[in-house]
Amino acid sequence: MEKQRSSFTGKIGFVLAAAGSAVGLGNLWRFPYLAAKDGGGLFLLVYIILALTFGFTLMTTEIAIGRRTRHSCIKSYGDVNKKFGFLGPIASIIPILIFPYYCVIGGWVTKYMATYIIGKGTEAVADGYFTGFITSFQSPIIWFLVFMGISAIIVFCGVEKGIEKLSKVLMPALCVIIVAIAIFSLTLKDDASGRTAMDGLKIYLIPNFDGMTFGKICRIVLDAMTQMFYSMSLAMGIMITYGSYSKRDTDLVSSVNQIEIFDTAIAILAGLIIIPTVFTFQGAEGLESAGPGLLFISLPQIFVKMGVIGNVVGALFFVLVLFAALTSSISLMEANVSVIMDNFKIERKVASVISVVIALLIGLAVCLGYNIWYFDYKLPNGSVGQILDILDYFTNNLLMPIVALLTCVLIGWVVGPKYVTDEVKLNGEKFGREGIYKVMVKWVAPILLALILVSSFGVFNNL
Repeated sequence: MEKQRSSFTGKIGFVLAAAGSAVGLGNLWRFPYLAAKDGGGLFLLVYIILALTFGFTLMTTEIAIGRRTRHSCIKSYGDVNKKFGFLGPIASIIPILIFPYYCVIGGWVTKYMATYIIGKGTEAVADGYFTGFITSFQSPIIWFLVFMGISAIIVFCGVEKGIEKLSKVLMPALCVIIVAIAIFSLTLKDDASGRTAMDGLKIYLIPNFDGMTFGKICRIVLDAMTQMFYSMSLAMGIMITYGSYSKRDTDLVSSVNQIEIFDTAIAILAGLIIIPTVFTFQGAEGLESAGPGLLFISLPQIFVKMGVIGNVVGALFFVLVLFAALTSSISLMEANVSVIMDNFKIERKVASVISVVIALLIGLAVCLGYNIWYFDYKLPNGSVGQILDILDYFTNNLLMPIVALLTCVLIGWVVGPKYVTDEVKLNGEKFGREGIYKVMVKWVAPILLALILVSSFGVFNNL
């Protein structure tokens, strides 16, 4: 057992680690897809408004709870109010289930990055290459183990020497790479079709109101809300854990502001890369691909069309994606390790091994779910998926909204917003959005979270 709780050395380490957790795979493929699908600039506007209100409220709440209780989520809710102690175990389940399948996807990213680095990017566009890879027996497991091993080593080293040290390197590097690729992507042109990246940029930034109905507007708001909710690592126990590692003199208001800026800026820059690039070489129909199809099929086809430089751009792009995936995966594992340490009073090394063993068992099941354990299962939201999709639905569509909703009830109505605002203003800092916070945590956020929860059952699919 650690005699003293680990902590970040200062505000910069805390902000970079928390921002690294928020910046993940969702920023790099789901955000650009939704922006293209949901009216371009209109989606961006809605997303930014929600990030400054809804996202700000939930993130401030979780970080404040963590810093005030100095515990991971498994104990922090009980510290706030004993009657809500049951929320701790529920919240703890989320990262335990997400970390393994996130490492599986991280393994896919690592495989593609290695393919481009050794100069074999053209192989990635072979017919059925991605499907053949994930449905094979051995290769996905190997790359899953590689990615999880990297994550585990970093967490094993601890908060200061592992997570903080890596975040101070990866986050600046990620920013440099994404800005460089974004600038390059805006110079692209397809001579065959005559389309340019600037044409795609217009689709991305200029609001499109063609055929806009009340139902479509509601769909856009719901998409932006769910994307922001998942993108900022909310209701996973991560921000509570990282908040518990932050020092008492950390300015929470400016920290949350900076995390918001990091997360939103990376998502917008990802859109600047993907939407203009895909539109230039594949037109509007190319933007219809979401998730793995966009990242592992559409983009590799575009890199090939770039010629010799395409392999370099592809390598840099997948290095970027790997960095984003890695900073998120270590935060998920750290949340698990912190829960195990707090609950069983054991040291970090032992807790890390336990976390890896659990992730190994679940991750292997996810890998096998694409071959020998393959089956189609219709989820309540109408989509069809395998083991990975079931875990993703259960955590992201059910548990996370429930935890966030009950957290708002706890702070907004049981102990009162003052519990959080007092912690935020602990060192005399000004809480500029205090009024917005109180209204959001008591009224608006619970309603929005209820809508997210209801949408998980496909109620709004026909909007």
